Amino acid sequence: MYGKIDIQELAKLGNLEFLAKQVVEGFITGLHRSPFHGFSVEFAEHRLYNAGESTKHIDWKLYAKTDKLFVKRYEEETNLRCRIILDNSSSMYFPKLDQEKQLNKIAFSIYSIASLMEIFKKQRDGIGLTVFNNKIGLDTAVKTSPTHQRMIYNELEQLMVSQDEQLNVETSLASILHQAAESNHKRSLIIVFSDFYSNESLEELTDAFLHLKHNKHEVLLFNVMDKSKEMELNYPNKPTTFIDLESGEKIKLHPAEIKKTFQKQVEKIKNDLKMKCTQFKIDFVEADINEGVEFVLQQYLIKRQKII
Repeated sequence: MYGKIDIQELAKLGNLEFLAKQVVEGFITGLHRSPFHGFSVEFAEHRLYNAGESTKHIDWKLYAKTDKLFVKRYEEETNLRCRIILDNSSSMYFPKLDQEKQLNKIAFSIYSIASLMEIFKKQRDGIGLTVFNNKIGLDTAVKTSPTHQRMIYNELEQLMVSQDEQLNVETSLASILHQAAESNHKRSLIIVFSDFYSNESLEELTDAFLHLKHNKHEVLLFNVMDKSKEMELNYPNKPTTFIDLESGEKIKLHPAEIKKTFQKQVEKIKNDLKMKCTQFKIDFVEADINEGVEFVLQQYLIKRQKII
């Protein structure tokens, strides 16, 4: 559909905002060449025509160019309030960065958020950022101003340089989601980036999901993971010491001996969470850090089409 963008190469060119612009420009170019051509390519100016509605506002000039029916979108139709919630607990700093591995879960999430912000800006949507681990570290207002957007970019850049400052810090996702449900304007779009590694029970998360939906919020969850290491246990075939980054607990195991049992247990936990999300009409998306942020942008556009 579109070529994968090399973030590590682009990152050498400038700051996070500049990088995000390059990613989104490449992504939009890819959309024009893909089966998703109609997906918000015109962003705030147009939306796809829905069968049965009035043809009064169809843009016939755009139809001549694209052979697709678009309706001119007006200001009141374009604005969403978007709250992005970023898990900043210790497990999000896996894998440890070195010369071979230059992208971990927190960096992938930051690049994804920065790129989403470029789309929000094009669509004139309000943006707010919450960063948390076992408590909230940052909680901005939801605004559309360039000054506000630059402040968020700056906060994200600060997170990028704090790679060694998050040892043994756990996650309290459910309580953060409860706060988001109450503190955000009803019918907001809540986007969460987390690996969902938490000591909280499924029931606690379910209560938080119910609270969000009770307050009419749309919810998009990105389960950020390094699939190769965390799901497939692709490690050398020898005894290996595994460390729980949030508790500091260590255990020595042979990956090949536990692989099948481990994958079965992880799959069950993930499927239970997915089932709850489906029950509450929450979009749960697995985001592999090895696949690129374009996938995240695509999933957001799919979600937006459902909302509008």
